[in-house]
Amino acid sequence: MLKGKLCTVRHLLTADLNTFIALVNDLPSRGDYFSSQFKSPETMRKEFMQSGFASEDSELFVIEDQAHHIVGVLTHFKARTPTMREIGYRLFDQTLAGRGYVTEACTLLVDHLFKTSQFHRLEVLTAPDNLASVRVAEKCGFTAEGTLRQSFFINGSFCDVTVYSLLRPEWEARRARPAGAPSNVTRLPGM
Repeated sequence: MLKGKLCTVRHLLTADLNTFIALVNDLPSRGDYFSSQFKSPETMRKEFMQSGFASEDSELFVIEDQAHHIVGVLTHFKARTPTMREIGYRLFDQTLAGRGYVTEACTLLVDHLFKTSQFHRLEVLTAPDNLASVRVAEKCGFTAEGTLRQSFFINGSFCDVTVYSLLRPEWEARRARPAGAPSNVTRLPGM
């Protein structure tokens, strides 16, 4: 369990399963950036019973607010090389957008992954016009690297995706900066 000021990031519990399945499969909450395809509740229950949605290849967490309501989902999963992971996130209720839940949850996960693993690179892939997702990536220290043209097929059309990355040395430098210090300030020895 990862605890922040706004939210907790934790594994899904058996008691959460029915609520989680309903939230994940709620089509109106998917918006323009998530596929309208979903897994059947039976398939999801079976996967949960087999792995708890946590394996060497991927790990799923729920984002829980202070009132213990599940407000979103956060995952990390195997990417192109063993030294990197891709992070994905989704807020279930868009009326909660802009309150910092996903940013804090993503920051907690980034810190956890770099502290407990040997990953060198983390990535977030997002549609360039998904401004909320772009803001989360940027606030968490990720840098835009480029666009993969028409690489995702969502809701009947091919979409561009921007790749954002955060390298371990960049994360370490962010953690070494005093709170509120701009990222372009070089600290002098002894300061």
